[in-house]
Amino acid sequence: MLRRCLMATIGLLASAGLVSAQTPPSPPPAAAERATSLAPMEEPQVGDHWTYEMRDEITGDLKSTMTHTITDVSATEISVRFEILGKPGFGYQTYDRSWDIINNGAWRFTPNDGTGIRMPLAIGKTWTFKSSDSNSTAGVNLKRTGTSKVTARETITTRAGTFEAYKIETSIEMRNANDPTKKSQAEQQAWYVPEINHWVKRTYVSRADGRVRERGALEMIEYGRR
Repeated sequence: MLRRCLMATIGLLASAGLVSAQTPPSPPPAAAERATSLAPMEEPQVGDHWTYEMRDEITGDLKSTMTHTITDVSATEISVRFEILGKPGFGYQTYDRSWDIINNGAWRFTPNDGTGIRMPLAIGKTWTFKSSDSNSTAGVNLKRTGTSKVTARETITTRAGTFEAYKIETSIEMRNANDPTKKSQAEQQAWYVPEINHWVKRTYVSRADGRVRERGALEMIEYGRR
């Protein structure tokens, strides 16, 4: 159950724009370090959508193709509907305006899961987070702690295009609230693009009992605005 919660929160963060980034000329090092934003961000709107492929990096298999679509935006929250290619029905997730997950249907995170962003971004910026995670159906409660750091600015190319992105590295640990000796960990790398206000790629490794259980990647192949 610890691993399932961990995987549920290494999910996709919503897109908010249409503008594909083009790689600009490299600025002088001093200017690059002073910069805190690569371009103005688009505000999220109902109908914004993005599609990701999820791969198992242990076997190399394509596990699923998922499309997320914004269904509602308020001053504090963003609601997203997601569907998996070839499977009937929909799922729903609720985020805060920093793209932290609040609720993904099965799990509720109080105040949030911590895997969003903290503006303004700049190389070297770090932040910590903690939350209480609950699954009322399964009767499971977890305590989550984590740390994120902006480690680089990189050009990244996916099937959706070529982007200038901030690379954010995150470490997460979760313990069973009733038995703190039961724990799991994960490390995530994410490439966040300010121009479109979401991630174009994420890789992750999850561990239990000190051993790797899963290793995967999510990569954006398409995005758009209604």
